[in-house]
Amino acid sequence: MLQPLFRAVAQLNDPVFLGVVWRSLALSLLAFVGLLAGAAWLVQDWVGQGGWIGWLAGVAGGLTVLALAVWLFVPVALVIATLYVNRIAAAVEQRFYPGLPRPVGAPMTEQAWDGVVLGAQVLGLQVASLVAAVLLPGVGLVLGWVVTGWAIGRGLFVSVAMRRLSRPEALRVYARRRLAVVAPGIGLAFASTFPPLNLLVPVVGIAAMVHVFNLR
Repeated sequence: MLQPLFRAVAQLNDPVFLGVVWRSLALSLLAFVGLLAGAAWLVQDWVGQGGWIGWLAGVAGGLTVLALAVWLFVPVALVIATLYVNRIAAAVEQRFYPGLPRPVGAPMTEQAWDGVVLGAQVLGLQVASLVAAVLLPGVGLVLGWVVTGWAIGRGLFVSVAMRRLSRPEALRVYARRRLAVVAPGIGLAFASTFPPLNLLVPVVGIAAMVHVFNLR
C-alpha cells in the first residue's frame, strides 16, 4: 500500500515537481508576509504606547504570527498545490502510464473549490490534533496523524480522480480504494510535522494518488 508513496518520492527530481514545489513555497511565503503585515498593523496601536505594554504586544504579535505560520503552512500549501494537479499528474502519467487518453473530468471551478475545502479540513484537524496531543500525550499525537492522514489522502485522491471523473464518480472510486488511499495519507501527515519535509507533502501526495488511482 505504500508503493505509490515510494514511487512519488522517486520522481522528486522531475523538473515539473521541483517547479511546483518552488511555486508553492513562493506563494505560501507571500501569504505569510501578508499575514505578518496584518498582525503588525493590529498591534501597531499597542506598540505605539511604548513601555512594557507595547513591548509585550509586539512580542505576542510576533509569536502569534510564527505559530500561525507553522500551523497554516501545510493547509495553505495544499490549496496552492491543488492548482497544479494537472501538471503534476501529467508528469506522473507520462513517466509511468503512457498512452492514457486526455483527461476530461469535473469542471475546473469544482476542482478548485475541492482544494479550498481540503485546506480548511486539514487546518481544522491539525488544531484538533494539537488539542488531542496535549490531552492525551502520545496517543493523541498518533491519532492526530491518522485523522489528518485520512483527510489529506482522501482530499488529494479525489482531486486527482476529478481530472478524469465527475465528483460523485471520484468518491465512488475512493470508497473502493480507501485503504490504499489512507496508508500514504498517514505517511504524508507524519512528514508534514517536520520542516522542511512539509514542503514536499503536497507534490508527493498528488503524485502518490495518481498511482493509487491507476492501480489495477
